[in-house]
Amino acid sequence: MNKLFRSCKSLFIILGSKQLNLLSQNDSFEYFAILFKIMILDFLKYFFYSSTNEHGIHSPFVFEFYLKIIRKQNSINEFLEIEKLRKELKNNKTTIEIEDFGAGVNGKKLRHRKINDVARKSLKSKKYGQLLFRIVQFLQPKTIIDLGTSLGITTSYFSLAAKNSSILTFEGCQNIANLAKANFEKLQIKNIEIIIGNIDKTLVSKIEEIQTIDFAFFDANHQFKPTMFYFETCLEKINNQSVFVFDDIYWSKEMKKAWQEIKKNPKVSVTIDLFFIGLVFFRKEQVKEDFILRF
Repeated sequence: MNKLFRSCKSLFIILGSKQLNLLSQNDSFEYFAILFKIMILDFLKYFFYSSTNEHGIHSPFVFEFYLKIIRKQNSINEFLEIEKLRKELKNNKTTIEIEDFGAGVNGKKLRHRKINDVARKSLKSKKYGQLLFRIVQFLQPKTIIDLGTSLGITTSYFSLAAKNSSILTFEGCQNIANLAKANFEKLQIKNIEIIIGNIDKTLVSKIEEIQTIDFAFFDANHQFKPTMFYFETCLEKINNQSVFVFDDIYWSKEMKKAWQEIKKNPKVSVTIDLFFIGLVFFRKEQVKEDFILRF
């Protein structure tokens, strides 16, 4: 029950951070209640019926990956500087002008937001930031694609995990990108290139310049068509060891639809559903399987 309590707490935090501000934007309480009910039902189904642990994994590769990467715990000392910066951002009440190319808030494109508001609503939690760190540390990818820089905390985890990698991170808003760049400088990170502008327009030309994508994190426009466009664009540069990670796969009907389409792609061999994120592998030697695992 402690595991369920902690998981439900994570759900409240993540859902709240993405959607609770609807109420302050003159949206109806009924809309939020329906959305929350849908996600709660999805999560309860995941936790009690769909997901399993290592005892339900028959693939040797996934079994080892689950125990050594997903379930492993990191020392908190590894991330002190990044988490110190996260705390500073969550306390920064400076207002900035932003341009939102993504799903927005119930279709709205907010023009002015406080930095602490951006931090609360867009940054991955420590738990998932450290999971992404472990995945990247394990893979040691030469080229990382990060769609959705935001304030750069998750991107910094990537850099910490693979200091010799080349990281291309895409951010739509100039002012947000400026903040991320300043954060990278604070952390003395030098292997990150920020591509600024609407990802729908900047992604294709940049992907054409690189030979292969070893790791990609998708956390940009949480709608069906853009998500599939990003996936299919990056799919052209995969190799056998590539790993794609999709954020918020249950965030909306469109994201759930996109996740189902991604799983069916013939180039995809193995997927791992952790509810808040989905992992995609392209290993040709693996039997095609979809796993729903508890985290």
